[in-house]
Amino acid sequence: MRKAKVKHFSVVFLNLMTLRVAICILGLIANIARTKTDDPITLLRTTISEVETSSAPVLEKSGKAEPEEIKPENTPKKQSDNSESNTELTHFLAKASSVDEWESIEMRVTAYCPCPKCCGEYSDGVTACGHEIQPGDTFVAADRRYPFGTEMLIPGYSNSQPVRVLDRGGAIKGNRLDVFFATHQEALEWGVKYLEVKVNHK
Repeated sequence: MRKAKVKHFSVVFLNLMTLRVAICILGLIANIARTKTDDPITLLRTTISEVETSSAPVLEKSGKAEPEEIKPENTPKKQSDNSESNTELTHFLAKASSVDEWESIEMRVTAYCPCPKCCGEYSDGVTACGHEIQPGDTFVAADRRYPFGTEMLIPGYSNSQPVRVLDRGGAIKGNRLDVFFATHQEALEWGVKYLEVKVNHK
């Protein structure tokens, strides 16, 4: 009888221990399952709410979405500003090109007049290019490398205004010039000069 009671008590105790172990295991499983499911759900909720908040259009009372106002990033400049800039650029380029067209060359400059002493058989009052000499004319005889009509600035001659090449000369070769005067005396007074002559190569 005593042995039967001990055996029954052992069975009951074993069942209680088994039940407790089972409850502990179930509790552990439940905690693990809760931990695994809570984080993704929370993250998903946060992500969805953020998307809904950022992408939700502004609705008027009518229920239609209010179009967003597009603001231009850059305001175009006024037409007048562009025209002024273009004008300034044109003036600058014109000035630069005009400066570049003039070349300074050191030359031996002599003088002549239309008399037979200076021109010999060609003292008929007509230059090599066919120009008929007029009172007050100023021009130069130059080498063939300078075409007729080429402009030159010669210091001390023609008030330092540009003069054109309108004549040739038998002794006028290379960097030599003959400036024209109306009288032989003026030509003699000029003499021989070595000058920086500016030549326009238009």
